[in-house]
Amino acid sequence: QVQLVESGGGLVQPGGSLRLSCAASGSIFSINAMGWYRQAPGNERELVATITSGGSTNLAHSVWGRFTVSRDNAKNTVYLQMNSLQPEDTAVYYCNADLVPQNGVRRTYWGQGTQVTVSS
Repeated sequence: QVQLVESGGGLVQPGGSLRLSCAASGSIFSINAMGWYRQAPGNERELVATITSGGSTNLAHSVWGRFTVSRDNAKNTVYLQMNSLQPEDTAVYYCNADLVPQNGVRRTYWGQGTQVTVSS
């Protein structure tokens, strides 16, 4: 059974920073791209950042220069470093992974989400 577990969310003041982590565990053969999405109340889920197994990254325009995505392939973990946080960054943040499980079919897995609240 493959699981993605996020951590690192919380309450932070405007201008502050948070680092999210997402670890994939279970019977995994390989992991391709990993990414972060977010969903604010009343909005659709939107892409924040993705990173390939080779380290190529893609960031949403709204987070350029403030957020950084990275990964540790040995730990099957993806990170999202969020700096200069603003109230509009408030959302539930979800990680996902395009992976191949042992004895399984390649598909996308999702974490359960972690709340990020930016407020004074």
